[in-house]
Order: sequence, then structure tokens, then C-alpha cells
Amino acid sequence: MTTPRIRHTRPADIPALIALQARVYPTIPPWSRRKLGEQLDVFPQGQIVAEIDGAIVGCASALVVLWDDWCDSHSWQDITGAGTFEHHNPDGRTLYGAEVFVDPDLRGSGVGHLLYEGRRMLCRAMNLKRIIACGRLPGYHRYAADMTADLYARKVVWGDLRDPVLSFQLKEGFSYLSVVPDYLPEDTESLGYASVIVWLNPEHDPARPTHFPEHILP
Repeated sequence: MTTPRIRHTRPADIPALIALQARVYPTIPPWSRRKLGEQLDVFPQGQIVAEIDGAIVGCASALVVLWDDWCDSHSWQDITGAGTFEHHNPDGRTLYGAEVFVDPDLRGSGVGHLLYEGRRMLCRAMNLKRIIACGRLPGYHRYAADMTADLYARKVVWGDLRDPVLSFQLKEGFSYLSVVPDYLPEDTESLGYASVIVWLNPEHDPARPTHFPEHILP
């Protein structure tokens, strides 16, 4: 298999992204062409795809936010403006990860790692303070009768349990903070819960402003 590579998302990628998202989340409606177009219009630097031999095999989307506006509690619909990224704020210091998905046939092949590394490249290039995301907890439904979502997440952190998403995110250098309820109510595997995770940019310089280069990825 040819080595995957990452690059910024282009308008021509939208049909392939919709088709791939429908495969990854068959029970959750995929984004529309309009919303994907709005994300590119609002913050083109924050949208990433992974490709192999010209085929789209993964996606990572993000916006910049003032985290104090959202840190108490929020849903995916709220913070992303229902996928329009209308709350993107260039004055913010937080890169908020709105979505990551990978072709189901290529999980474990390194595509997810490349997408997360792409986000770290964005964070460093823009002099942002951190990356924050709310990740699914797809393994929680198997333990919900025995423990809270927070205890489930902590047991994943402690190594007592493995979750397909949170375990991967911890391996990528993110730290677990808390869980939020009703983040994505239609996510039946997670019972609507999501884990709040953070990665702190070790190169962040508080004396310099946030910077938005036109092109960041190779």
C-alpha cells in the first residue's frame, strides 16, 4: 500500500468526504455539501484530509475558539454551529477538533496518527496554546449499567479498560479532562457522552499573536 499523506481539504474533495463519512457513521447523517463548503470558507487552514493514491481515506476538521466561552458544557451542535463553524474566532487560542474519521478498512494503518499530527502542525504553525476535542466513547454502552461515563473514561486512562477512541487519543499524547453528557445524542454507542481531551502546544509563545499562514501542510 502506498504511504498515506495529508494535505488541506479542497472543495473538490467534498463528494468523497460525504461518501466516506456515511461509511464510517452509517447511523449518523453525514455533513451536507453546504456545510462542508462553509467550513472551508470560514477556516480553510483547519480542514485536513488524508489520501492514498489520490483517494480520500480520512478527514480531520477544526475551528479556533475562545475556550472560556465553551468550557463549562457544550454540545457538538452548539460549538460547531451545527457544522457551519460559525463560532470560529481568530482571536482564540484553542484549536477545537470538530471531527476525525478514517476509512474503516484502514484503521490501525497510521492514517489516524497522520491526521492528529496534522492538527499538531496547525497548532504549532498558528502559535495556538492547545488542541481541545470531545471524543466519542464507543465502548461505554457495554459498561453503562455498571458505571458512570466518567468512571469508564478513568478506567481507560488507568489501563483497566480499552476504548477504541479514547485509548488511541491517549496514545497520541492527549490528556483526559472530563466527560460531557448529550454531546452527540444520536451516538448510541457512547450514549451521547464524550470525553474532553487536551494537548498543550510546547512551542506556544504567549508573547506572540496567533498567526494564520495561508498554507501550513506540505
